[in-house]
Amino acid sequence: MSFSYLAFTNCTGFNIWGGVISSVRDAIIGAMQNLQVFITKISLIATVYRPIGYCSISTYKSCSHISTKDKRNVCGRSDYATFIRRSLYLNSDLKVTNIEQCQAPQKGVTEMELQEGSGNNIKSQSLESESFTDIETWKFAENDLLKFPIDPVKENYVRRNVRNAVFSSVAPIPMKGTSLLAGFSSEALKLLDMQSEITSSSEFVNFASGSWIHPTSTPLAHRYGGHQFGYWADQLGDGRAHLLGHYYNSHTSSWVTQLKWGASRISYRSGNCQGILKLVREFLTFSGFYKLGFRTSRSASLVIGEDLALRDQFYNGNMKMENMAVVLRLSPTWFRFGSLEILTKKGESEILTQLVEHVITEHYPAIPAADPNRILLLFSTILEETAEMIAQWQSIGFTHGVMNTDNMSLMSVTIDYGPFGFLEAYNPDFIPNSSDEEGMYSYRNQPRVGFMNLARLSFALMPLLKEDQLKQMKTILDGYNDKFEEAYGQIFAKKMGFKKLLSDDHSLFENFLSLLKDSKADFNMAFWELGNISVKDLSQKKIPKDFWTLNKIISHDKFSSFMQEYEERLKSEEITEESRQSIMSKMNPRYILRNWIAQMVIENAEKGNYEDIATTLRILQNPFTIDKEAEDKGFGKPPPKWSDKIRVSCSS
Repeated sequence: MSFSYLAFTNCTGFNIWGGVISSVRDAIIGAMQNLQVFITKISLIATVYRPIGYCSISTYKSCSHISTKDKRNVCGRSDYATFIRRSLYLNSDLKVTNIEQCQAPQKGVTEMELQEGSGNNIKSQSLESESFTDIETWKFAENDLLKFPIDPVKENYVRRNVRNAVFSSVAPIPMKGTSLLAGFSSEALKLLDMQSEITSSSEFVNFASGSWIHPTSTPLAHRYGGHQFGYWADQLGDGRAHLLGHYYNSHTSSWVTQLKWGASRISYRSGNCQGILKLVREFLTFSGFYKLGFRTSRSASLVIGEDLALRDQFYNGNMKMENMAVVLRLSPTWFRFGSLEILTKKGESEILTQLVEHVITEHYPAIPAADPNRILLLFSTILEETAEMIAQWQSIGFTHGVMNTDNMSLMSVTIDYGPFGFLEAYNPDFIPNSSDEEGMYSYRNQPRVGFMNLARLSFALMPLLKEDQLKQMKTILDGYNDKFEEAYGQIFAKKMGFKKLLSDDHSLFENFLSLLKDSKADFNMAFWELGNISVKDLSQKKIPKDFWTLNKIISHDKFSSFMQEYEERLKSEEITEESRQSIMSKMNPRYILRNWIAQMVIENAEKGNYEDIATTLRILQNPFTIDKEAEDKGFGKPPPKWSDKIRVSCSS
């Protein structure tokens, strides 16, 4: 336990005497009550700091570090499922006011809503429903973020220890020389009611590069903190990003636009990810994730300029000059766990209250304004949706390389992809980030880190809770493993071609993954091939030669026993071959942004050839279907041998 946490805990209301003591009895009772509160708070804090071992899916329920509490529906409905998966792990003391008005908190961003937006409260855009081809006639809405405290310092320089502010108002530094639009996503532009033709103008390129500030924009840099690799890093904030403004589109949804630079441009912290490499990877992955139906922010464009920046990719002193780049990103919000952590750590309780109320009102409007347990409802929703997001990551082998609390969204969408990677040969200990020497953010540890980050979020919310709500907060947190296991199981059931998840399915999943691990078989291609061959042919080991992953697995001595178990499971639901393959075809991508594919695109971009950016983007937007051009490029074949030598870091 760090001193700062202990000090904060000790100053939040442990007044044992509470004024004039009328009797010794009252004093003793008061002391005992406050001791109980103290123990509860210490328990929450201990949750943040206790070591957590990795739990496999098959043994997750037996993990000693996360207890399981009884489910209870706060709306009093007998059918748990009718709560639209919006359950709370709360004790029996919780009372919800206005039961007749009780409803499930609205999901922040669902798979179906990603195209339309967050579905939050909509303000007037002062625009008719239309699609724009001219960036100068398009406009932002009134910026609702300006209601928060703004840093009075206007100069653009890196500074630490900013206090009592959520944003700084700082204009981007324009790029020098010519800027080139290297790629754009027409689907992401539609979220801003922009047609693809809008990208052909120099004004749009200047807008998307930060060289021209739109008259309706108020650029802001966000101040936040975070835990990085398990340690409190204090103030972080936007070192390479500008929030440009809100846009409420014709689908009545809200998106916050942001420019992210390939080098440090603004206040709060210096950049550590200079150059174009990281941003090309991010730009392509945004669209790929969206097409998989995953919870993600979006990217609208990628601009590369003539400006050069020094980049030390592996922090080994080997500096390299690279062209700078800018990505225009969209998200329902850019507030993150660290946005609240910094306010709690600095004791800025009024701003903390203001920001949390904003998040609830704008992004979770189904939480009743008068409900005294609205903070608990908020945390429960974020917990469930974060568990779902991480389960989605796991289902395609995606591994977040810097899963710090400053990279965790309060709307549980994937942001700040960083030095990510996808599993190729199945290895649970896969580490995408060469800077992560201890493997804290390995594929195996991602669910565990999700729990730790949520524990830190619960601590950030503690100043807003009453004493009797602290136990309820911990109970919600303790429900994380069930939430994750349920989300993981539902997804993997579909990946295996099942109609629903059954109680013994986790064991079957583990058996299949064990085959992959022992055979060093490719994770994603194994599932894709499994869904594109009949069970009969598979049982008889009649595998096409180009099914390079299954041909590895069939030689395993446990393959036959797995197939017997798999066939019996399919028969239990009377799943036909056609139905099985149909279910699997929607869950198992053939194409993902493998490191070697990203490296090829980047190397060509460094030579001034940007065609592969558009080609790869198009392929990733149709990840489930065989594409001739993708096959010609080898995207569906075994990774080249040289791909094993590719390394990425926080500067990649």
